[in-house]
Amino acid sequence: MPPHQAPVKWIPLGSSIAFLLRSPKLLGWSCLLVLLMFALTWGAYLLTVGYVDGQTAAFFQQAPEAVGIWGWMKHFGWLVMKWTFFIISRIVAFYLAFILAYTLSAPGYVFLSSAAEKKHAGQAFEEDAVFTLKGIVIDLVEGLKIGAFGLVVTVAALTVSFIPLLGQVLVLLLYTYYSALMFLDYPTSRRRWSLGRKIGWLRRHGTAAFRLGILPAVISLIPIINVFLIALIFPFLTVHITLNFSVLEQAEKKDIKLA
Repeated sequence: MPPHQAPVKWIPLGSSIAFLLRSPKLLGWSCLLVLLMFALTWGAYLLTVGYVDGQTAAFFQQAPEAVGIWGWMKHFGWLVMKWTFFIISRIVAFYLAFILAYTLSAPGYVFLSSAAEKKHAGQAFEEDAVFTLKGIVIDLVEGLKIGAFGLVVTVAALTVSFIPLLGQVLVLLLYTYYSALMFLDYPTSRRRWSLGRKIGWLRRHGTAAFRLGILPAVISLIPIINVFLIALIFPFLTVHITLNFSVLEQAEKKDIKLA
């Protein structure tokens, strides 16, 4: 950090929640988005899990007989593989469903993000990019890029998850930064940022990105109730990340002027 740049004041999640609850309009819009996000995520999650379980049921239905030392070893290995596959498949299914719900509900959350930033920034609010057909196409392409990037992250997470101990840590880190990227898309989409620029922001603000993405990443690891929780807190996280993004952006602009 340059010596002339003052430390940026972090906005806690509790303050972001209070900010949202104080605005009836933002709160009402958030409730509608919660219902939409839950319905889309839950439906896609059930379809994905049902398909995966149907394809693997034959292998996991019959456990190897625990007879003799070798039999117990095979039985133990089977149990480890079964539960590892169960946990990882649920995580992957959740993120696939989440990516679909995220893509379809994105316009609503972009509006929520923009309204929250405008209310918080006041006169310092940066107006949206000009509304054009080209801009719409750019937004759609960038959304598809993040969705495709999410599939790459999911495949990478599934691959490294089989590394004992370290694999689980890497999975959490991958989903933490990807979660931060997805939420970052809301305040940056109206600025027409490219995917490369968004990833560059995450690199510059690695610690902040970790703090912003760790909660949704941890929630995604909780089977079944992750769908309920993530849908419930998604508007709060959207506002929370938008406010901190706005603060960090304003600090960077001031630092540039002072340089």
